[in-house]
Amino acid sequence: MANGRDHGGGLDAAIATYGGTRAGWLDLSTGINPVAYPVRAIPEEAWTALPDSAAFEALKNEARRFWNVPESASILPAAGASALIARIPTLAKTGTVAIQGPTYNEHAASFAALGWTVAPVGLDAQVVVHPNNPDGRVWQAADITAPLAIIDESFCDVMPDASLINLATQPGRIVLKSFGKFWGLAGARLGFAIGDPALIAKLAEALGPWQVSGPALAIGSVALANTDWADATRARLTTDSARLDALMVGRGAKVVGGTSLFRLYEVDDAARWQDHLAHGHVWSRIFPYSKKWLRLGLPAPDRWGQLEATL
Repeated sequence: MANGRDHGGGLDAAIATYGGTRAGWLDLSTGINPVAYPVRAIPEEAWTALPDSAAFEALKNEARRFWNVPESASILPAAGASALIARIPTLAKTGTVAIQGPTYNEHAASFAALGWTVAPVGLDAQVVVHPNNPDGRVWQAADITAPLAIIDESFCDVMPDASLINLATQPGRIVLKSFGKFWGLAGARLGFAIGDPALIAKLAEALGPWQVSGPALAIGSVALANTDWADATRARLTTDSARLDALMVGRGAKVVGGTSLFRLYEVDDAARWQDHLAHGHVWSRIFPYSKKWLRLGLPAPDRWGQLEATL
């Protein structure tokens, strides 16, 4: 698989090509919840003081409860899952890491940058994205076999019963969680590594102190505690993803995977579809390894009309 970095987003480039303003564009190129958790007033000290240990402990306690993290597993918050992904390859001597693609490509890029060989099969380390991005593949505990295994559950909050968090008690295991996607607050830059205490301690040392901002600590603690919001959000995402499927199938697309935060479709010509949607200021995601795959996130409740009109 390629080790290059290819992502959704890039709305500035789309605007430069197709015109319009950022507010007028409907960005469906990411899998971020379009209805973000409502951020209330943030305490002034979260902005003015260095984050203290009590704030970190409060966030970790809420994370442990929300994700049912076993007591023997350690939790490390960080400034987004990407900050953790960049450092994870330093946890072991270089070798071969198994990453079956297509999948989120930051893992392969980070391992390759630090001298690892990236291959579909490897004996030294393993990365699985669960559920996978972009096709939604769900992995099983029996699939996790390498001495160092990274289980990226950035999109698993829409299907908590499928989580492999119980593996976080095993040596050599790290489960990654992303706050930005399910809670729709990608700009907060908050993620978590959960797992083997020895590995988590090494990651913490690599990140250094105050690795999460005060506002992110405050927002994360409150949001993780609000399980009613999480339950209601899962229900809405399920309904909206079914609505998107019906809309796209009605236009000739075929559903080939995804989660309730993003859907993957097979179309006759993905580049042509992206161009057509962009003329209506709807931005979508296509992939360098497939001419037929088109991925769409969900519109916000008041933006469905723009997508429907463009299609």
